[in-house]
Amino acid sequence: MLAKLQPFFNENLIEAGCDEAGRGCLAGPVFAAAVILPRDFSHPLINDSKKLSEHQRVEARVIVQQAAMAWAVAFLTPEEIDHHNILRASFLAMHRAIDQLAVRPESLLIDGNRFIPYQDLPFHCMIKGDGKYASIAAASILAKTFRDEYMTGLSADFPHYGWAQNKGYPTEVHREAIRIHGPCIHHRRSFRLLPDAVQGNLF
Repeated sequence: MLAKLQPFFNENLIEAGCDEAGRGCLAGPVFAAAVILPRDFSHPLINDSKKLSEHQRVEARVIVQQAAMAWAVAFLTPEEIDHHNILRASFLAMHRAIDQLAVRPESLLIDGNRFIPYQDLPFHCMIKGDGKYASIAAASILAKTFRDEYMTGLSADFPHYGWAQNKGYPTEVHREAIRIHGPCIHHRRSFRLLPDAVQGNLF
């Protein structure tokens, strides 16, 4: 049974929960989502996306989209990741998502232990926040499902990398495909795709 999450950190402020997906991948964008939930929101399925099955995540995504006061999803491309580094790119993806919110939040709840400040909004970093606060969990669900959908779409043109299954993460199948076929335009050049002896010959 999934743990019940806290509805808010500060009940007097409009809070947006923020989370990312795809930070540890070898290919594809890093996605982020920002979600503002009603103060009285509660649903047993909304939890850390990693604790849900793929079917549950898809179902939970619909619940979040229908119930949220505002939600948005954004991403940074592999080129942008290589330019900024993945940590900064994750934060900038959150910024882009917050930019798109139809309701301006008064405070941000960030999954993790670091963040780049967004404008003048106060923020609170929450380690494993997606398992503690509903708005962060909702953001984790949107970021994960939108990114998975995106990578599955890319796999139609690049089937040998197995992205429909591994979504760009460094699985054995993915790395073996890189070794055989080389990297493509969607791979992150700044990442260690293969052992160093081979990596230098990839690009």
